[in-house]
Amino acid sequence: MTNVTRQYSAGASHARNAVDKTADVWTEGARTVTGRLPGLPQLDLVPAVERYFDLVQRTVDINRRLAVRWAEAAATLSGVVREKAGSAGDVMREKAEAAGNVAREQAAKAEQAAREQAAKADQAEKELARRARQAEKEQAEKAGRAAREQAAKADQAEQELARQARQAEREHARQAHQRARQPFEGLSKAQLSDLLAKRDLPKTGNIDELIERLVEADSK
Repeated sequence: MTNVTRQYSAGASHARNAVDKTADVWTEGARTVTGRLPGLPQLDLVPAVERYFDLVQRTVDINRRLAVRWAEAAATLSGVVREKAGSAGDVMREKAEAAGNVAREQAAKAEQAAREQAAKADQAEKELARRARQAEKEQAEKAGRAAREQAAKADQAEQELARQARQAEREHARQAHQRARQPFEGLSKAQLSDLLAKRDLPKTGNIDELIERLVEADSK
């Protein structure tokens, strides 16, 4: 194999490796971004990327075959012609290396863009989680306030029922006391004193006191 062939083959192989890396990084970056963002559709970019770089590879292979044939033919020419052919091979090698550098730069850019998209997706996920925790906290606070309000209302209602029960009890006692006094209402003091004497109770005091004494004695 001539020097031109070796130089061009090395440059073409270097460029092909860089192109393959670019395709891999672009494909993996697209999958990473769509995977981290649940809201985006899951796109299959592999066929489009492969078709593009297959075209690039075929172009490189065609140029390589032409250059190899031309270099092999030039090997039979004079030294001056071979020197020119070697210069041409250097130029092709430099172009191939330049293409490889461009491909590597594009791969690095694609990888950086994928990392940035992944970082943004992670940040968005954290923000959603923070908002979910905040909403949960607010709901818990609302539920706590509602429970406290219900407990306060229940306690107030219980106190009101107790107050009404005490009032009803007092009213019932008042009515019972009033009924107990009725048999003695309208009696004279002498009659009340006779009733008290039969019960061995004191007979001193006014009529109301005598009646209360008789009611208290009958309620025992």
